[in-house]
Amino acid sequence: MAVNRYDQRKNSEEAEANAIGTAYMRADLLPADDAAKVRELLRTYVNQRISFYLGDAHRMSEPGSDPAKVQAELWSSVVHAATAQPTPVIALAVSGMSDVLSAQGDARAAWLNRIPIAAWSLMELIAIFSNVLLGYRERSKGTFALLVLPVIASIAFFLIADIDRPRGGVINVVPYNLIATSQSIKTD
Repeated sequence: MAVNRYDQRKNSEEAEANAIGTAYMRADLLPADDAAKVRELLRTYVNQRISFYLGDAHRMSEPGSDPAKVQAELWSSVVHAATAQPTPVIALAVSGMSDVLSAQGDARAAWLNRIPIAAWSLMELIAIFSNVLLGYRERSKGTFALLVLPVIASIAFFLIADIDRPRGGVINVVPYNLIATSQSIKTD
């Protein structure tokens, strides 16, 4: 379960980066003023998403770094262009921005998707009963065998818990795709 959720978080990060890159390119389809505004907002937005993935609370709490506000500005920029000039070409830009906003929602859902408490409880019961049974069986043969199962169970629990935690820990999602997207749109 933890590995599937980790993969889901990685795939969500990749989908977000692709959506942002596509929306940035489709900004060329908008009128010049709207296109410049959308590009600047997308640069800000991609940096906010990188901060989210890295868990950079300091950068996320800076003034003007409210993701919901940037999302609202992005959407109003493309809607403004679409209502002023409703063409199929402008609709592509609107569709790209819709994909950006949807990808963020999917990523958020992936980060909130964790191993249920009931599954943790069942794993703990299995570990406890396994240790009890091993202890009962090996009580007269020595202590080495009594230490192996608890150590292995502890390592397995640590690994599962670490993979299941979106922030912190040893194993986490690094937003390589978003960083690459940020670098590619800064050069324009």
